[in-house]
Amino acid sequence: MSHLLPPLQNLRAFEATARRLSMTLAAEELHLTHGAVSRQIKALEDHLGTPLFRRLTRKIELTEAGASFFSVVTRLLSELAREAEAIRSRSDTQRLVISSGVSFASRWLTPRLHRLMALYPEFDVHLEVTDIWVDFARSQIDVALRYGPGIYPAATAERIMNETVSPVCAPEYREQVGGLAEPSDLSKCQLIHEVGMTATWERWFAMMNLPYAKGRGPGYSHGSMSIEAAIRGEGVALGRSVLVAEDLRQGRLVAPFPQAKLDVELGYDLVYRNGNQLHPKVQAIRAWLADEVRNAGAVQVP
Repeated sequence: MSHLLPPLQNLRAFEATARRLSMTLAAEELHLTHGAVSRQIKALEDHLGTPLFRRLTRKIELTEAGASFFSVVTRLLSELAREAEAIRSRSDTQRLVISSGVSFASRWLTPRLHRLMALYPEFDVHLEVTDIWVDFARSQIDVALRYGPGIYPAATAERIMNETVSPVCAPEYREQVGGLAEPSDLSKCQLIHEVGMTATWERWFAMMNLPYAKGRGPGYSHGSMSIEAAIRGEGVALGRSVLVAEDLRQGRLVAPFPQAKLDVELGYDLVYRNGNQLHPKVQAIRAWLADEVRNAGAVQVP
């Protein structure tokens, strides 16, 4: 059967030429050269064994066979386009695409996604992990979870969690340095830095009215990396409350000064296209996030 069908590109060239009665205009529409369109139509005519156009001096006309074939091709291509759009629409309805920053995805989101899938089995959940901002106008992303100031271009943001930072380290490291009874004991520790964070060690020491020895210790580009470094015993990190909560519960980290918390201006936001606040996907993940935040005991939005 397939060998009886002409190539689809030949049909597209024929349909555009027959509709516009111009190979030049068809070539512009299909982003092809005039010669390419002419060759595709000639190949189609050879395949069918009959001319489809009359080539006149300054114009072309459909032959009787061409007019009949054009009617069939137009109907079939329209049906094909409608069915393709219906399939895309069904797929878009079932797929929930979430974009998340690297650290939040690895330390908080991924371990919890199985509960979202169980709660909403009608969605096929897809997670895309990147710190690059999402252009909702050009992507298939439904929602983004981002750490930032809460202001994003051409999108709506809802704050889901605020955050504080405080020193954390591995329990073995605390023993290694002879205990950490007072904040001033950090002077004998190696400090782990998250590069680019506004909540820095310098600010934390200033909050505690303690001198700060600038530049001590390694730096990491992501909060998840600085937390892993602390778990490995490389030193003391400024633990972001959302990202270290589970490690503190499991005993992989300890917070020697739990009350010495520095507030952070940034937070975690649910971000989506403007006007989509009542979209079923947005409503579903909003409700799920509210439950997860409440059960995690995170710093919720007042």
